[in-house]
Amino acid sequence: MKRTKKTSDTNTSSSSRKRSKAWRIVHPNAAGIDVGASSHYVAVRPDAVPDGKSAVRSFGTFTVDLDALVEWLKACGVETVAMEATGVYWTALFHKIEAAGIQVLLVNARHVKHVPGRKTDVKDCQWLQQLHSYGLLEGSFVPPDEICRLRTLVRHRANLVSDAAQAVLHMQKALTEMNIQLHHVINDLCGETGLRILRAILRGERDPEELVKLRDPQISRSTPEQMKQALKGTWRQESLFVLEQNLKAFDFHHQQMDGCDRQIEEVLKALPAVPALPKTSPGQANDSLAAQNPKPKGAQSRKRNEPERDLGPELARICGTDLTKAHGLRVLSVLVIVSEIGTDMRRWRNAKAFSSWLGLCPNNKISGGRVLSSRTRQVVNRAATALRMAASGVAQTETWLGSFYRRMRARVGPAAANTATAHKIATVVYHLLKYQQPFVDRDLALYEKRVYRTKLARLRKQAATLGYKLIEIAADQDVKCAEQRALSE
Repeated sequence: MKRTKKTSDTNTSSSSRKRSKAWRIVHPNAAGIDVGASSHYVAVRPDAVPDGKSAVRSFGTFTVDLDALVEWLKACGVETVAMEATGVYWTALFHKIEAAGIQVLLVNARHVKHVPGRKTDVKDCQWLQQLHSYGLLEGSFVPPDEICRLRTLVRHRANLVSDAAQAVLHMQKALTEMNIQLHHVINDLCGETGLRILRAILRGERDPEELVKLRDPQISRSTPEQMKQALKGTWRQESLFVLEQNLKAFDFHHQQMDGCDRQIEEVLKALPAVPALPKTSPGQANDSLAAQNPKPKGAQSRKRNEPERDLGPELARICGTDLTKAHGLRVLSVLVIVSEIGTDMRRWRNAKAFSSWLGLCPNNKISGGRVLSSRTRQVVNRAATALRMAASGVAQTETWLGSFYRRMRARVGPAAANTATAHKIATVVYHLLKYQQPFVDRDLALYEKRVYRTKLARLRKQAATLGYKLIEIAADQDVKCAEQRALSE
């Protein structure tokens, strides 16, 4: 019996053929590169190869191979290239192609879904070339070269801070093994008191009476007698050796941080200042910056792991405004933000797009008219991390951001409140950098009054929906009712 195809299958295949025919070539001279650790596979349009050979070629990763790759792209008339962001292997090739005057798109590997079937490097580069020729790929954000240099140094400094923190943990472990409970009687093991006592121990001092004399008089966490009890233990030679090694490592990492801070300062001085913008701009009407009764932010004291050099003036020069005046932002957090995003806010069309790129806004997934999920995207972004830390810093402050954080924490919990507050700070940063305006604080009383009016309007709407009506009770009448209840009791 002869079988016939279903009508639905026929309609589907015909519609797909029509859709494929309707696709328009956006980038005719496009190429795709599959980046690897030891080789790069490059695909171009078949009719663009000058010698008529294969349109897919493999190149090594040595500098001479990268130069040959660029020359082959030029010979094929390639004007734009798409490549996946594979580790750090793309960096050298990206700069080579960009220096040759060819447009480069760095594509997120999560956004490029391969066709079903066998996955090979050859098919990967051909698929990238095909998608890019139809204009279906969107390049990731890559800062300018001078910002990339600053970013490398700032990330290296963060690694040094992490290594120093590891050394502190190892010192604490060595002390615990000897039952020296020093970290229980002082707030900071690597503060002035802690370091003085540690260095005295390594010099051979074992008497708690002498060690307590190195105590800072302002310490209020414990008494001198409690500190004497904490400094009695078993002085094991191997644990003392580990303590000495890690203290040297701690000092070494801080010396490296000082050298890195000097290099960062030189790079900041080499960065050009942002061109001045007209004073009148639409950013003045933005709600995140509008304020009455501005309250200037006080001077910030230096905290641990922050640069000893004052980088604030240089950051204000290249940003066009002082971001440290905003709530929650310090010199180190501003340095991280600038090193990750630069100072050109034209890369994002508005503040909402900027917050979405940072992963600080809900990522709604809707199917069939029903919201499946509204969780934020999992984005590995150091600028977003700095903004989240800034949000946690304003949690207990008497500012409008602190009030917003506490209100959101009561509604959705601390994690979501931290993200929502970081979103607010990101909006402030976007407008400060884009319009180069000084930060103007919002009045806390006016902000809370506005929140009160919003809550009252929502309650009236809910009451009207249920068939009730809210009636405001005067203050004096409320007091009389309270007195009557007290008398009756």
